[in-house]
Amino acid sequence: MFKGFKEFILRGNVIDLAVAVVIGTAFSAVVTSLVNSVFNPAIGALFNSESLKTLLPVEIPTTSGGVATLQFGEVIAAVIQFLLVAVVVYFVVIVPINYLSKVAFSRRAKEQAEEEAKPAPPTELELLAQIRDLLAATEAGNHGKHKDAPVTAEAPTPSI
Repeated sequence: MFKGFKEFILRGNVIDLAVAVVIGTAFSAVVTSLVNSVFNPAIGALFNSESLKTLLPVEIPTTSGGVATLQFGEVIAAVIQFLLVAVVVYFVVIVPINYLSKVAFSRRAKEQAEEEAKPAPPTELELLAQIRDLLAATEAGNHGKHKDAPVTAEAPTPSI
């Protein structure tokens, strides 16, 4: 029971995922701070508002006689935050990974082309045919001689 759990936990995917979640959470805090402290006040100043959170408030009456306020500025701030995260992830993670995989792919393609350019080794059938031919030539050269006699360069006499 514990062996299976240990194998599951020690897989690279689980550890990589845990690291990604932790880094993603920390990164989200940085982006949230950036949006709330820099971008919201800057955009709010453009619209003569304190920040995006106070921009475009819509008050609607409630059935109890009170007022409910819709904060469209907060929705705009959330959209800006999402876009910032997407831009950073794209340029910091996706673009470098695509570049590295393109470089690795071109290197792999070059190695594959070099390997294809090499002459193919003889097939098993070709090797067997060469062995057969060598044996036939050796047997023809030793025709009519004793098995232990040295092989000479004399041509065999044809028999009719």
